[in-house]
Amino acid sequence: MTSARVIAIVDDDPSVRRALRRLVQSAGYMAQTFASARQFLDWLPRGRAGCLVLDIHLDGMSGFDLQERLVADGAGVPVILITAHDDASTRARIEKSGAAGHLWKPVDD
Repeated sequence: MTSARVIAIVDDDPSVRRALRRLVQSAGYMAQTFASARQFLDWLPRGRAGCLVLDIHLDGMSGFDLQERLVADGAGVPVILITAHDDASTRARIEKSGAAGHLWKPVDD
Protein backbone atom coordinates (compact mmCIF):
# COMPACT_ATOMS: atom_id res chain seq x y z
CA MET A 1 0.00 0.00 0.00
CA THR A 2 1.10 3.53 -0.62
CA SER A 3 1.78 6.02 2.15
CA ALA A 4 -1.50 7.79 1.35
CA ARG A 5 -3.28 4.67 2.64
CA VAL A 6 -1.50 4.77 6.02
CA ILE A 7 -3.24 6.75 8.75
CA ALA A 8 -1.14 7.48 11.82
CA ILE A 9 -2.93 7.67 15.16
CA VAL A 10 -1.36 9.36 18.20
CA ASP A 11 -3.23 9.00 21.50
CA ASP A 12 -2.00 8.17 24.99
CA ASP A 13 -5.09 6.04 25.76
CA PRO A 14 -4.64 2.43 24.56
CA SER A 15 -8.39 1.86 24.24
CA VAL A 16 -8.76 4.93 22.01
CA ARG A 17 -5.83 3.79 19.85
CA ARG A 18 -7.42 0.34 19.45
CA ALA A 19 -10.85 1.77 18.60
CA LEU A 20 -9.45 4.23 16.06
CA ARG A 21 -7.24 1.53 14.52
CA ARG A 22 -10.31 -0.70 14.03
CA LEU A 23 -12.28 2.19 12.55
CA VAL A 24 -9.50 3.12 10.13
CA GLN A 25 -8.92 -0.50 9.09
CA SER A 26 -12.65 -1.08 8.55
CA ALA A 27 -12.53 1.73 5.98
CA GLY A 28 -9.75 -0.07 4.09
CA TYR A 29 -6.75 1.89 5.35
CA MET A 30 -3.64 0.78 7.17
CA ALA A 31 -3.21 2.20 10.67
CA GLN A 32 -0.01 2.91 12.54
CA THR A 33 -0.54 3.77 16.22
CA PHE A 34 1.63 5.67 18.69
CA ALA A 35 1.29 6.39 22.41
CA SER A 36 3.14 9.71 22.24
CA ALA A 37 4.23 12.51 19.96
CA ARG A 38 7.85 11.40 20.48
CA GLN A 39 7.09 7.88 19.22
CA PHE A 40 5.46 9.35 16.12
CA LEU A 41 8.42 11.67 15.46
CA ASP A 42 10.83 8.75 15.87
CA TRP A 43 8.85 6.78 13.25
CA LEU A 44 8.30 9.65 10.81
CA PRO A 45 11.70 9.62 9.06
CA ARG A 46 11.21 6.01 7.95
CA GLY A 47 7.41 6.01 7.74
CA ARG A 48 5.01 8.19 5.84
CA ALA A 49 1.43 8.92 6.76
CA GLY A 50 -1.29 10.11 4.43
CA CYS A 51 -3.08 11.56 7.45
CA LEU A 52 -2.50 11.98 11.19
CA VAL A 53 -5.26 11.58 13.79
CA LEU A 54 -3.82 13.40 16.77
CA ASP A 55 -5.00 13.73 20.36
CA ILE A 56 -4.56 17.27 21.67
CA HIS A 57 -3.77 16.35 25.28
CA LEU A 58 -0.69 14.11 25.44
CA ASP A 59 2.02 13.67 28.05
CA GLY A 60 5.20 15.46 27.04
CA MET A 61 4.70 17.21 23.70
CA SER A 62 1.04 18.16 23.21
CA GLY A 63 -0.88 17.49 20.03
CA PHE A 64 -0.90 21.21 19.26
CA ASP A 65 2.89 21.33 19.71
CA LEU A 66 3.37 18.33 17.42
CA GLN A 67 1.16 19.85 14.74
CA GLU A 68 3.07 23.15 14.92
CA ARG A 69 6.35 21.27 14.56
CA LEU A 70 5.10 19.32 11.55
CA VAL A 71 4.00 22.55 9.86
CA ALA A 72 7.34 24.23 10.64
CA ASP A 73 9.21 21.21 9.25
CA GLY A 74 7.10 21.20 6.08
CA ALA A 75 5.91 17.63 6.68
CA GLY A 76 2.72 18.19 4.68
CA VAL A 77 0.68 15.67 6.70
CA PRO A 78 -3.01 16.55 7.05
CA VAL A 79 -3.95 16.51 10.74
CA ILE A 80 -7.29 15.65 12.33
CA LEU A 81 -7.29 16.72 15.97
CA ILE A 82 -9.24 14.74 18.58
CA THR A 83 -10.11 15.70 22.13
CA ALA A 84 -12.58 15.11 24.92
CA HIS A 85 -12.21 18.73 26.06
CA ASP A 86 -15.08 20.60 24.40
CA ASP A 87 -14.66 24.11 25.80
CA ALA A 88 -14.40 27.58 24.28
CA SER A 89 -10.62 27.90 24.56
CA THR A 90 -10.02 24.46 22.99
CA ARG A 91 -12.43 25.23 20.16
CA ALA A 92 -10.67 28.55 19.50
CA ARG A 93 -7.25 26.93 19.44
CA ILE A 94 -8.47 24.19 17.09
CA GLU A 95 -9.87 26.83 14.72
CA LYS A 96 -6.53 28.67 14.68
CA SER A 97 -4.46 25.49 14.33
CA GLY A 98 -4.98 24.95 10.62
CA ALA A 99 -5.95 21.31 11.17
CA ALA A 100 -7.80 19.57 8.35
CA GLY A 101 -10.54 18.68 10.82
CA HIS A 102 -11.37 17.71 14.36
CA LEU A 103 -13.38 15.09 16.26
CA TRP A 104 -14.77 15.12 19.77
CA LYS A 105 -14.26 12.06 21.95
CA PRO A 106 -15.74 9.62 22.37
CA VAL A 107 -15.45 8.59 18.72
CA ASP A 108 -17.90 5.83 17.79
CA ASP A 109 -16.76 3.07 15.45
